[in-house]
Amino acid sequence: MVMTDLLKAEDIKKALDAFTAETFVPKKFFEMVGMRAMTAENVKMVFQVLDVDGSGFIEEEELKFVLKGFSNDGRDLTDAETRAFLTAADKDGDGKIGIDEFEALVHE
Repeated sequence: MVMTDLLKAEDIKKALDAFTAETFVPKKFFEMVGMRAMTAENVKMVFQVLDVDGSGFIEEEELKFVLKGFSNDGRDLTDAETRAFLTAADKDGDGKIGIDEFEALVHE
């Protein structure tokens, strides 16, 4: 499954263009690509695409490349953006984002 199976390509491009250089805000990005309006089941499918190693968690290393999960044209997040994303979503402090944490961030 690829992200365009779940989201509109034009929404992804528009959101990627809005966060070009060290400006990434996960909640705003998820809203722009249309994820806030998605069902929990569809958000779970997005999560599975981003969970590259299939561990059931999005770890810090996967977060760095999260925008590339939406499009090959996506950029890498900076270390500061990656840490901020992890801090915003990792509510139990285990250093990774589980599906429930991801869904909470998307629908917050």
